[in-house]
Amino acid sequence: MRPSTPSLHDDLQARQQQGRKSLAVLLDPDNLTESGLLQLLRLSQQHPVDYFFVGGSLVLGAQQAALITLIKAHSPVPVLLFPSHSLHLDGPADGMLLLSLISGRNPDFLIGQHVVAAPRLRASGLQLLPTGYMLVDSGRQTTASYVSGTTPLPHDKPSIAAATAMAGEQLGLKLMYLDGGSGAQNPVSAAMISAVRQAVDTPIIVGGGLNTAAKLQAALAAGADVVVVGNQIEDEPGFLAEAVAAVRNATPLQQHSAVDSSPAVARMVKQPKEGLPQKML
Repeated sequence: MRPSTPSLHDDLQARQQQGRKSLAVLLDPDNLTESGLLQLLRLSQQHPVDYFFVGGSLVLGAQQAALITLIKAHSPVPVLLFPSHSLHLDGPADGMLLLSLISGRNPDFLIGQHVVAAPRLRASGLQLLPTGYMLVDSGRQTTASYVSGTTPLPHDKPSIAAATAMAGEQLGLKLMYLDGGSGAQNPVSAAMISAVRQAVDTPIIVGGGLNTAAKLQAALAAGADVVVVGNQIEDEPGFLAEAVAAVRNATPLQQHSAVDSSPAVARMVKQPKEGLPQKML
């Protein structure tokens, strides 16, 4: 029986409504040693983060459960699984991003893996956060796009991302996650984040290629509620202090005015979010 944990979804929603931005550190079990993780946990006590995401597109080792146990022994920060497969569900995490890869058309990652995992998830006691996961072209093929066998959203097509997120919200997904993928050359554009922000009411998570404070600030200003940093902290643990400062200094978004909407996005967001149109064009 897992200890009672406050609702992670309620916490994310409250932060969004209050304009409080959040930082998640993505930990890949294949890339961390025990000593490296302990160093990062000590740094996170000096520079507090909001969430740890644990997982990756291709988890080859069997140390994920031990890694999560170590985090829970040394930190009160909530731990959420970030799985790419139904096999990656072990460990005493607090919750899981239940990812549906809505940017692609591979049924295995839209619903197939979920069917396989459903009985285990029900018995696990994990808090499940249904998440619309959208891979975005970052300038090169990433492990996530290769393993999932899907084509990422075009980097310069914010209206496609907005419509995809809108569909995910209408299907009942509670979070939207825009991801350039691990080691992305380019982060998700401010224009795309802003378009999605205007299209949906859910909290928005953005990751991939956020390897400078300026890029983190740009994503937050465009409408991200949670920014995710992984590779940069693995390569340079000291970047955690910069990342935390960038998030803490972010100001609440004012009418999502950081980026002007494209005409296509503007037409979409002008439509009422409930009810059907009077005419089908």
